[in-house]
This record gives sequence, structure tokens and C-alpha cells, in this order.
Amino acid sequence: MRGLRILPFVLVAALCAKTIPLAAQVPLGSRSGRGQTVTPAYEGWYENADGTLSLSFGYMNRNFDEVVEIPLGPDNLIEPAEFQGGQPTSFATRRHFGVFTVRVPADFGDEKVYWTLRMGGERFRIPGHLHVDWKIDALVGEAGSGNTPPVLQFETGGAEGGGPAGVWGRPLDTRAGEPFSVTVHARDDGVARGGIAAAGREGAPVRLTWFKHQGPGDIEFGEPTADVPTSGGEVTTPVMFSVPGEYILRVRANDASGVATAGHAQCCWTNGFVRVTVRP
Repeated sequence: MRGLRILPFVLVAALCAKTIPLAAQVPLGSRSGRGQTVTPAYEGWYENADGTLSLSFGYMNRNFDEVVEIPLGPDNLIEPAEFQGGQPTSFATRRHFGVFTVRVPADFGDEKVYWTLRMGGERFRIPGHLHVDWKIDALVGEAGSGNTPPVLQFETGGAEGGGPAGVWGRPLDTRAGEPFSVTVHARDDGVARGGIAAAGREGAPVRLTWFKHQGPGDIEFGEPTADVPTSGGEVTTPVMFSVPGEYILRVRANDASGVATAGHAQCCWTNGFVRVTVRP
């Protein structure tokens, strides 16, 4: 992220003072499997090819074992209301960077998008904004490294996309408890982001990881992770839904920089989303 390393402490404090308490933003404290909070995180913003801007959000689930569910509504709210609905309702354990984006017009200016989470009697609210120090190189690589995110596509000839905003597949439908599968195509440039963490990883395969993004029941992924060659390939993943309802699946594609090297530039992975209607 350009300018992040020299961002004055005073500015950071000012941005956070009216939103999440500083202690709630720092993933420290005693190790606990369950019962801890989930807090939203603002990662930064970047420009899209069509001139719009994407505000990228993630979260921190402080639990080591418990996946937390917070349905859309007053306890899981994006404001203004026109941007509500794309955020996760299922929060996997620990820190997750760039899980979804909110797209705003080029003239958004000084306006803000707020994400609020309430749980256990606590309220956490974080603003997404267009401050210049929070501009990220999500599509072109950190600090001019040239590393671009993987490209995802859900069907041949269909839409494809890269970066945190990623791409949406066409809506699907199935029945609860019945065998079902989702296919995704991926490719990458094979470039690893610079630094020790990426040393020797150039040309490493794209790692695909599936998550439940939204939905009322449990989801079982037959193969929650899989690798695809950088030159391109596809993976078909078995999926089973426990109860009927409306679901969103998310697949994250990490490039040669490695799954653990998310970092702040967000240059190195792509999200893919699929809506699934599960009938009785």
C-alpha cells in the first residue's frame, strides 16, 4: 500500500477514534478457542478499469476454533443502505484480508461506507474511505513488483476477474442433502511478490480455498483446497448443504506469493463468488 508505512500515528488514531477502539483492532491477547469477538477491518481502496473505485474489507475473528455466524441485519450492517448485502455472514477463524469489496462511483469524494458488527453486547464500526494513504495496488502488484492477482472464471466464455472484488458466477440451485459441485477455472502469471516469504516460489500453482460466505446452514466442501497450474486449469469441488435457503460461496485464489502472505497491498489473490439457491 503506497504511503502506509509512513502513515502518521496521529492520522491513524483520528481515523479510528470514532469507530473501533484501538484494543479491538489489534489481534493480541490470550489464545481462546471460542467466545471471542469478530471485528471488521478496512483494507484500502483501488481503481477499477471502468473508473469506479473498490473499497476492500476484511475481518478478524479472534477465536481459534469457533466459526461465528452473524446474519445480515442490524447486527451485520453496511451503510449507506444501497451498499448492504455483499458482506459475509459466516466468519472463519482468525484474520481474513480483503474478503469483499464495496464499489463506489469515481466522484465518491469524502463520503464513507461503514461496516458495523454487533455481538456479545459490543458494537464495532469501521469506515471505508478514499484517503490517499489507503490507496492499494490490488491489481498491479505492490511497489511496482509486476505481480498481478490470479484470474478466476466459473465457466468457459463467462466473465472473469481478479483482485479482491473478483468475479461472480451465474446463480446455481440444488437441494439440501443432495450431491452438488461447483467448477472454477484459474490461471496466474506465476510471479511471486518480492521478499523472503516469496523466495523460490515463482511458478508455484494457484491455491484455491473455499468458504461459506453467506447462508443459514452448514456447508461441507468435499475438497476445500486444491491447486491449479499457473498456466491454467479447472477444479470441480463437491459441495453439500445441510438446510434449504439462499447461500453465497466464496473461493479465494492465492498466487505464487503463498497463502500466508496476504499483506496490505492485496496484489496476490482473487475472490470468486457464487449464489446458490438450496431447495428442500
